[in-house]
Amino acid sequence: MSGDNKPVASLTLGAMGVVYGDIGTSPLYAFKECFHEAHGLEPGRAEIFGVLSLIFWSVMLVVTLKYVIFMMRADNRGEGGTLSLLTLATKATRSPRLSALLAILGIFAAALFYGDSMLTPAISVLSAVEGLGLVAPALGHSVVPVTLAIICALFMIQRHGTASVGTFFGPVMSVWFAVLAGLGVWHIAQAPEILAALNPMHAVHLFQQHRLVAYIALGSVVLSLTGAEALYADMGHFGKRPIRIAWTAFVSPALVLNYFGQGALVLRDPALVENPLYRMVPAAALLPLIVLAALATVIASQAVISGAFSVTRQAFQLKLLPRIATIHTSASEEGQIYIPFINWSLFIAVVALVLGFRSSSALAAAYGVAVTGTMLIDSLLLAVVMLLTWSWNRALTAACAALFIVVDLAFFTSNALKIPHGGWFPLVIAVVIFTLLTTWRTGRRLLIAQLREAALPVELFLHGLRDVPRVPGTAVFLTSNAEGAPPALLHNLKHNKVVHESVILVTVHTVDYPNTQGSERLVLSELGQGFHRAEMYFGYRDDQNVPQTLAELAPATLPLDPMQTSYFLSRETLLPARRPGMLLWREHLFAWMVRNAATPLRTFHLPPNRVVELGQQITI
Repeated sequence: MSGDNKPVASLTLGAMGVVYGDIGTSPLYAFKECFHEAHGLEPGRAEIFGVLSLIFWSVMLVVTLKYVIFMMRADNRGEGGTLSLLTLATKATRSPRLSALLAILGIFAAALFYGDSMLTPAISVLSAVEGLGLVAPALGHSVVPVTLAIICALFMIQRHGTASVGTFFGPVMSVWFAVLAGLGVWHIAQAPEILAALNPMHAVHLFQQHRLVAYIALGSVVLSLTGAEALYADMGHFGKRPIRIAWTAFVSPALVLNYFGQGALVLRDPALVENPLYRMVPAAALLPLIVLAALATVIASQAVISGAFSVTRQAFQLKLLPRIATIHTSASEEGQIYIPFINWSLFIAVVALVLGFRSSSALAAAYGVAVTGTMLIDSLLLAVVMLLTWSWNRALTAACAALFIVVDLAFFTSNALKIPHGGWFPLVIAVVIFTLLTTWRTGRRLLIAQLREAALPVELFLHGLRDVPRVPGTAVFLTSNAEGAPPALLHNLKHNKVVHESVILVTVHTVDYPNTQGSERLVLSELGQGFHRAEMYFGYRDDQNVPQTLAELAPATLPLDPMQTSYFLSRETLLPARRPGMLLWREHLFAWMVRNAATPLRTFHLPPNRVVELGQQITI
């Protein structure tokens, strides 16, 4: 292999482990759930062919056509994900109302992701461990305890980071996909007529014959698509080409072969539909397959948990969340982070789901609502980007956009039937998180507007400095308002009666693309009398290291001796009141979020022994 191909090969292997962990474990439960007794679809010949045809063409339309071909064209400087797509869509429209509506949709899609992050580890690990009951019926009682033990271990190792574990993701998932493909080929060879299910007319006949029952079955067919959004979300980590190669050459053939192999097995013996994947192997190979499946589901869960950390960080960078304590677990990989609050919140929710539902079939009744909701919103945002920014044939573009929306709408509405049976759970989680995100977004905007209105102009402040004593050293004041004198500066002068010889007023901005480079990160302007204003611009995936940015980009004439530089922060205490802007209960919620926000020390990498915090009360 040439040197040029090695990076692509390694990235392709990595993508197989991280990107495709979720969708790669779908064969554990997707096909069998289509024939769950609660749906009323019996595993007859026509039904097996119809379901396989639905799965195949759903994978081709949603994953291959929509995500791999179309969605990955809509990149924000190489980055993907719903928040990136939201940025592109809002940039494309000139209508403030449409932009506001798109923002609400994008934020709700991000909120839905957290519901999916809770359900994926629960259903994936449960479905893998349930094979123990096939090894020995007496082991059936140990499924839930073993599942909980795996989940506990999974969440406990998060604080150590995923860098070392991630090395094994690709090879393990490569073995998993090879086993899936091999089992599929073996059973297809025993009933090659199953390949006739490639004909989409079998899916059409299923709807003609069963109608409502077939429509309900769509809610289980969508389980074969869960994790498809990871292709787009992880584009910035691996790049388009490796993700596309991994899907086209390895993942999709393995999944399709295995689904058709399961169909061939059930075609010969319909009773095996209870757990077709594990029934595909001889008894002697069952335990090794269960162990491999457990490893694959842990990897799928790890990818979702890491995704929750990344989405949380992006939400904070985009000013949708307050600061949350974040630990960087790698000195070399900036994206390797651990957020304790998110980790243990997910852990509690996953344990509650396992104890509450106790089987993958029961969880499947709740699974799909969040995923299909996210997919539908992705299609709506993509339609805006395609129609307003791509120079394609307008009629063809509109037809493709309409196709994606109709398909996703069909999946979403069929999954909406699950809401009374557990599908309410991810929706409740999404509504709670959506409320938190929008409350913080609105409250922060109102707070900044109030601070800006009350701010003293810098020129007026400097005019009154003539008789104020100046002390040696540099004072860095962090302020969200790039205009006027920061409240902390005024409070410091009021209480300490002095001003440092050199003063830097720093405002941190997060831009709507992933990364900033070099000189564009710092804009420095001189205000006179030793005062400077520094505006820093970070991408929503950048590490916001204020001291390092000043040290690297500020001119040498600006004194920044670490032992002579102090950092001043303003901490606001909010007093909710009946004023225009937000409902009173949301004001109380916003005030609670401000009180519980993490200190900027970690976010901006400030030296703890050089920080001074000054407080003030504000009525909102």
